[in-house]
Amino acid sequence: MDSPPAMNRPAKGASSTIRRFAPLVILLAGIVAFFALGLQKYLSFETLQQNREALLGFVGQHPWLAPLLFIAVYAAVIALSVPGGAVLTIAGGFLFSTIPATLYVVVGATAGATIVFLIAKTALGDWLRAKAGPRIRRMEQGFHENAFSYLLVLRLIPLFPFWLVNIVPAFLGVGLGTYVVATFIGIIPGSFVYASVGNGLGAVFDSGQTPDLGIIFEPAIIIPILGLAVLALLPIAYRKFKARKTE
Repeated sequence: MDSPPAMNRPAKGASSTIRRFAPLVILLAGIVAFFALGLQKYLSFETLQQNREALLGFVGQHPWLAPLLFIAVYAAVIALSVPGGAVLTIAGGFLFSTIPATLYVVVGATAGATIVFLIAKTALGDWLRAKAGPRIRRMEQGFHENAFSYLLVLRLIPLFPFWLVNIVPAFLGVGLGTYVVATFIGIIPGSFVYASVGNGLGAVFDSGQTPDLGIIFEPAIIIPILGLAVLALLPIAYRKFKARKTE
C-alpha cells in the first residue's frame, strides 16, 4: 500500500494544531468578552440585592431549570477564571438553601475546573514540560506519586487562587479521574460554609450589611478544615516513613 503523499502531512499537522489550540483561543476570547461586556458587575451583592425578589420568584417557578442554569453559570465563571465564585456560592445558598446550593456549587465548580484542566493539559502541558526540562519532571514525579492527597489539600485550604490550582496539575501529569475526584471532595467544606452564609443572606440585606467573605478564616471554621487537610497528608507521611524504614 502506498503511503499518503507528503504534501498532505503539513495539512494534517496544521489541522491537529488547530484542534489542540482552538479550545484555548475560545477560552481566552470568552475572558476578554466577559470584561469587555462588563459582566463582572452582575457578580456582586448589590446586583443580587436589587434583583432578589425576581430571582427568588424565578427559582420558585422553575424548580428544575433554575438549578441547571445556576450550575452552568457557575461552571462558566470557574472555566473563565474570573472573580465571582464566592459571591455565586453565597447567592446559591440564598436562592436554594444550604445543602442543595452546596451540591450545585460543587458540581458547577468541578465542571468548570475540569474544563480548564483539560484545555491546559491539551494545549500547553507538553510545551511547558519541554521548556521547563528536568526540574519540572522531578516535581511532576513527586506530585504524581501523591497527586490525590496534594490536590485534596490544595482544594481544602485556600493557600493559592482557585484558578491556579485548576491549571497547575495539568502540567504535573495528574490524571483526569484523580483531578475530578480530589476537586469534588476538596471543595465541599468551603462551599458548604459560604452556602450556609447565603442561607441567611436575606437578614443581612435587611440590616443594610453585606456578607463577610473572610468567614472561612474564622478559627471555628478553618481549624476543622485544617484537620481534614492533615488527614489528607497522612498517607504521604506514612509512605515516606515506610520508605525510610526500608532503606
